Amino acid sequence: MAKVVIHIFHGEPSALNTGVHLAERIRQVKEERGVELEVYIFGPAERALLDPALTEYNQGVDSLVAQGVPVYTCLNSAKGLGAEESFKARGLRLAYARDRFVDYALEGATVFSF
Repeated sequence: MAKVVIHIFHGEPSALNTGVHLAERIRQVKEERGVELEVYIFGPAERALLDPALTEYNQGVDSLVAQGVPVYTCLNSAKGLGAEESFKARGLRLAYARDRFVDYALEGATVFSF
């Protein structure tokens, strides 16, 4: 099974919203297309998870989690932001970026970045 990773990094609303929108659209067809989907949020996009004004982005992330899509954030960054527990409470998974990105390379995943 092929793996698609949506990597959301940039903090601009257009990048944030496009990343979660594309992830949702892929989620809708992943079974019939035979792909595994994962989202990795890092950098400014991880900080944006703490911004209540970014409603569309945060609701999109929470919806992906509710639909069973694995959504990861960087454990080190989450600790630095003091957000480890709040991210876990939202159902986000925490993993070091170095580990997930090595895994993606070893798995032959296709990574799209926003």
